[in-house]
Amino acid sequence: MSAKLWLAAALCVSLPLSEAGRQMPKLAEKKLCADSDCSHPILIARALQDYYPGDCRFTPIRQGQRIYVYAMLQDTGSLFWAGSVQDSYYGQQEARIGHFPSSVVEETHALMPATNVVETTEWDFYCN
Repeated sequence: MSAKLWLAAALCVSLPLSEAGRQMPKLAEKKLCADSDCSHPILIARALQDYYPGDCRFTPIRQGQRIYVYAMLQDTGSLFWAGSVQDSYYGQQEARIGHFPSSVVEETHALMPATNVVETTEWDFYCN
């Protein structure tokens, strides 16, 4: 193994997780979810316009796409929601949940009531 490759590998192992990936500032301290794990979608929304995110905490959205919303961030006046985008072909749902402004979507189907207040963690805003 070359010295440069060994040094790069050693740095990746020894760096704290927040430096090895991209630890981003929290958008909120709490989120509103359907369950304590935020694993069930609250609602289905439709994108009213394209949204091109400014950083990796957010997910890009194209007008007309369906979004499964899993959480509504609190402390920000519910300006941001967290969800996964479903493409126009049913079944092409992205595995990644990202944030987006609630103003770029409209609710189309309520699924479950968002009655659980859950503390956010650094993992809610971690970027790979």
